[in-house]
Formats: sequence, structure tokens, C-alpha cells
Amino acid sequence: MKPAPFAYLRPGTLDDALAILDEHDEARPLAGGQSLVPAMNFRLAQPSMLVDLNRIRELTGVEATSGGLTIGAMTRHRELELSALVARVAPLVAETMPFVAHPPIRTRGTLGGSLAHADPAAELPAVMLALDAAIHVRSRAGERTIPAAEFFLGLYATALEAGELVVGVSVPAMPPGAGWAFEEVARRHGDYALAGAAAVVALDASGFVKTARIALLSLHDRPVLALESARTLVGERPTPDALAAAATVANQDADPSSDIHASRDYRRHLAGVLVRRVLTRAFARASAIG
Repeated sequence: MKPAPFAYLRPGTLDDALAILDEHDEARPLAGGQSLVPAMNFRLAQPSMLVDLNRIRELTGVEATSGGLTIGAMTRHRELELSALVARVAPLVAETMPFVAHPPIRTRGTLGGSLAHADPAAELPAVMLALDAAIHVRSRAGERTIPAAEFFLGLYATALEAGELVVGVSVPAMPPGAGWAFEEVARRHGDYALAGAAAVVALDASGFVKTARIALLSLHDRPVLALESARTLVGERPTPDALAAAATVANQDADPSSDIHASRDYRRHLAGVLVRRVLTRAFARASAIG
């Protein structure tokens, strides 16, 4: 398969890239290309112009801040996987990365590309929800910050406006007494998940649940927070019965589709199983830290 004809530009600065996107409505940014290029080869996407971001160094790297981490949009998955800084400050990200596709894909794929693509079966959008991350976007007109909870609008749809690029992500540090976990079920390791869940929880000094964030992937038309499931936990002790109740709520609230790989009912069943597993592991970590 070959893509339709397109123009190719490779700017060296962010300002140049934003100028091109502003002047050419039909232009599409190219990050790692692990989703866009296959879509072009199948002619599911036919942009008349690609703006390659790979020379823009200001969009790469992981830096510690007083509140956590900032991660450039063009930072490769593999760098996130291997970074000692990410493992220390945002261990949920480090735990998740081996689930993202396969090593060759992680070598090219980028954080910003994954978030902008907004595949409901992708791991990193859900993880950003669980972490309450903030997504920084920029256009020629200026910059704005969008909470992850407001960024994903639907199937492959985001809050990005015309001419805007994801330029970075701010990830808060784990709160004191926090625990985390990620898990998914796929037909084969590296395949898109049939269902997945991520959790970040924290206990107070008395061992009651202070906060809980549970994010689901491949169970709706976008990555979502399981808000009602989390609410059942806050103020309670994380007993097996409490975790089972939270998992039941997540199962009932899941709204997946059926396809050739799994039925709607099976995916809903997985929602409850995975939420219970990630909560069990996250609270075990929180108890050990506390």
C-alpha cells in the first residue's frame, strides 16, 4: 500500500512549524508516525502536507519541577520507559510503558503523538487521566493548558483547535502515601488492549482512602475516569469488600463496543476484573509507603 501524494516540510523550530500549520489548513503534524503513516498507507488519512516535527529539539526531554515532571511532546516512549527520573517521580508511567506496543514502536512513538491521536485503546491517554496531568498546547496565537480530563472528547477527537500542537505535558508528583498500578488484557502482549485500567490512590494517616483516581481504556469511545467507582472508596478503608464494590460499579459503568476480538459483555467483565486488580496493587503500595 502507498499513501496518496503529499508535500513534506521539515521545520527546525517550533515557531516555523506553527507558522506552517497556521498557513496551511490541510497540513498534518508528523511526530513518531506510528499511527499516521499506516493510516496514510491504507488511505484512511490523506493529508496533502506533512509537517515533520522530528528536528525540533525544544519539544524533547524530561525535566523535574517543584511539582513533578514536564515532558516534551516529542519525547519517545522508549525514553520514558528507561528514565530513572520518570520511574522515581511518575512510577505509573514507567510501569505502563512496557505495555505500549513493541520495542521498535516505542523507539519511534512519542508522548505528544499518542495523546493527540487519542486512540481509546491507547495506554498513555488513560495514564495521563489517572495522574491528573496537564497538556500544554501551542499555536501561532499563543499557548494554553488543558487538563487531561478535558482533553479527550471522543473517538480520535481532542480539544486541539486548528493550528495547535501538543508541546508538552506536566505530570504532578505522587502525593504522600500514594500507590499506583496499571494493568490491561490483550490478545497478545503488545496488541491493542481489549480493556485496561490505571489507578492512583492515597491513604490518610488513619488508613482511610483520601483520594482515588481510576482511569479506563478501551471501554468507552475515549479514555475515561471511573468517577463513581472512585467515589465509593473515598472515606472508606480499602478492604476487599470495598474494592469489590468499586469494581462492580466500574463494570456497570463501562460502555464498550463489540468487535471481532471481544464482545461488549466480555469487555465489561474485564472492566471489573482489572479495576479490582489495580486497586488491590495500588493500595498495597500505598500501605507499604505509608
